Amino acid sequence: MARSVTGVVVWLAINLVAAAQTVPVQTPASPPVVAGASADANWRAADADRPRATASLDSSDTSLDAHRVQPASPAVPVRSGGKDMLPNDQGQIWQQYDISVYTSRVQGVEQPEQAIIDWILRETGTEVWFKPPLGLLNANATTLSVYHTPEMQQVVADVVGRFVNGTQDPHVLGVRVAAVDNPNWRAGFLHRLHPVTVQSVGIEAWLLSKEDAALLLADLRRRADFREYSSPNLVFFNGQSQTVTSLRPRVYIRAYHTRMQDNVWMGYDVERGQIQEGFALQVSPLLSQDERTIDAVLKYNVDQVEKLVSVGIDLPGLTGQVQRAEIQVPQLVSWRLHERFRWPTNQVLLLSCGVIASPGPDRQTPLGIPNLFARGGSRADALLFVESLGKASQALVTGSTNAIGSAGLQQQGARY
Repeated sequence: MARSVTGVVVWLAINLVAAAQTVPVQTPASPPVVAGASADANWRAADADRPRATASLDSSDTSLDAHRVQPASPAVPVRSGGKDMLPNDQGQIWQQYDISVYTSRVQGVEQPEQAIIDWILRETGTEVWFKPPLGLLNANATTLSVYHTPEMQQVVADVVGRFVNGTQDPHVLGVRVAAVDNPNWRAGFLHRLHPVTVQSVGIEAWLLSKEDAALLLADLRRRADFREYSSPNLVFFNGQSQTVTSLRPRVYIRAYHTRMQDNVWMGYDVERGQIQEGFALQVSPLLSQDERTIDAVLKYNVDQVEKLVSVGIDLPGLTGQVQRAEIQVPQLVSWRLHERFRWPTNQVLLLSCGVIASPGPDRQTPLGIPNLFARGGSRADALLFVESLGKASQALVTGSTNAIGSAGLQQQGARY
């Protein structure tokens, strides 16, 4: 009797398994949308080691893995072809410019054609190339390709002309960074300054002759609160950017970490942070074809640690004792300048950034040594003098310097 019952149970089990294997699984034609689920909630990191499988998605399944979801189907272009099929509903035309006469003369600069692209974007704006009408802008070492309306082509042609038909010789730009604690220097020289419109809030700009610039600097040097931080003569190819930096590290205690050796507590290690304090000035100059005017984009960044705020913390010891320690939280003062100016090459551009974080260390004592008792975070009227000094070959032959002085400082190329 027991054997017959056992045989019946085995027979039923075998038939049930066979029936389950022959029943087809009904899957929906397309996965249903998971209501109320966001893209961030359903996203998982891709798993390249596991095969991707097609699976039906159930709205009740909250553990969707990336390898279970079908990849997105690529979009199908509605139109394709060469330049003859580009839309020209607003009269766009295709033009190419030979820029090899410029790029072949620029030395020591990787991809010099990028400067032409940058200045075209500064003149036209970036948005005109990413909204109707359709426009294209591309450059290599020899050719600039442009597709846009005739009006935009004219703007591009004017910019390119300053590169290929203008000067191909390196020029010199005199730059001086200084600061004075009290802005009352304006009292005796404001009548000599010709104001220039500035968009940045708190920034003032003037034009003055090179003779007046020399007199102003001589007067400032007699003040006890005046400091000069750098005065390099930048040698540049037309349109290329140069960067002047004066940075110093400021180290502080950021945190403490437990030190373990062979799973044995050995105390604490100090984690130190570092902030680069000082200024970085990027200058992108472009001369006109007759070299009578100069356009320059100035990017001026200053970061200063006003003070390090100490915070006391408790570090538990091995025996339950508490050790008192301190960490430091930097209190930073920063400001930024990003402006474009145009002025005659026979004049000097003077910028005042207002009474802001000083671009450099505090002034020295009368003995010429750093003031060890001066507190950080000083404020000063930051001044910037910029002037064109002509061709580098002439400056080297005559040994001439800028009207506001000269000094050496390391410089490097940079892109706008």
